[in-house]
Amino acid sequence: MKNITLRQLRAAAAVQKAGKIIFAANELGLSQPAVTLQLRDLEKLVGTQLFDRTNEGMRPTAAGLAVAEAAKAIEERLLVLGDEIDAIKGVRKGALRLGVVSTAKYFAPSIMAAFMKQFPDVDVTLFVGNRAETIASLNNHTVDVALMGRPPRELPVRAASFGEHPLVFVAPPDHPLARARQISKERIGQEKFLVRERGSGTRISLEIFLGELPGRIDDLGTELESNETIKQAVMAGLGLAFISGHTIAQEVELGRLVVLDVVGTPIRRQWFSVTRADRSISPAMKAFETFLSSEGNRFLPVITS
Repeated sequence: MKNITLRQLRAAAAVQKAGKIIFAANELGLSQPAVTLQLRDLEKLVGTQLFDRTNEGMRPTAAGLAVAEAAKAIEERLLVLGDEIDAIKGVRKGALRLGVVSTAKYFAPSIMAAFMKQFPDVDVTLFVGNRAETIASLNNHTVDVALMGRPPRELPVRAASFGEHPLVFVAPPDHPLARARQISKERIGQEKFLVRERGSGTRISLEIFLGELPGRIDDLGTELESNETIKQAVMAGLGLAFISGHTIAQEVELGRLVVLDVVGTPIRRQWFSVTRADRSISPAMKAFETFLSSEGNRFLPVITS
């Protein structure tokens, strides 16, 4: 493997991502024959076929996927090396790719702005997605740090808490339970819920909370694609929601939603900054993690019932 070149690895990674050589060539700024030649030489070096040529395009073999993953890891390490060299030279700059689950988008820009004010030479980009997309971004090395409520178990990660994450039941102000006190789990379990997609953190927490009620989690309610849609649906009277308190602070303050007094809530989780355990920490990442540890909690919205 010592004779494999970076050009060859980049060609394989581009083809794996794009699916066709012509698209990979456009991405790399090369001709189609040049990319084909890089792939052919790489397959000779590794001694096996990296892609199956199909009518739909180039389909990576198991070896092809392994090579593409190695290429991504090497590109990632080169980015970190650049930051490390800058740190050695005393240059306080670099790049940070921040990924956040959609629930965190309500406070992540404030954190990002305050960090950039302290570190103006760090170029920060923000990616927002659901939990599955954010985990995939970590897995694919397309984000450096992710902010989420539960660290993934399917990846080797480092996780550090930077603040409390309350989960609450909300209703429109005219709902019969809006003024009730000490609402039991059995009573709230009778309501219709508006929920996120399977696998989302809030949905999993709701399933755990209602899990002891026979058959209740088999049909939780109507599935909606975003917290914004859920909030609008609750305000329209279509059901109740179990949602992050950090997504509804403004609506509660304006009197458009109320937090229900359900026994056992709020459920208090934690917000975590998450990085891959199998990669080096760049100076920009280290600075951001230190900033979050000392300052992150003050950017989390405060809700009042």
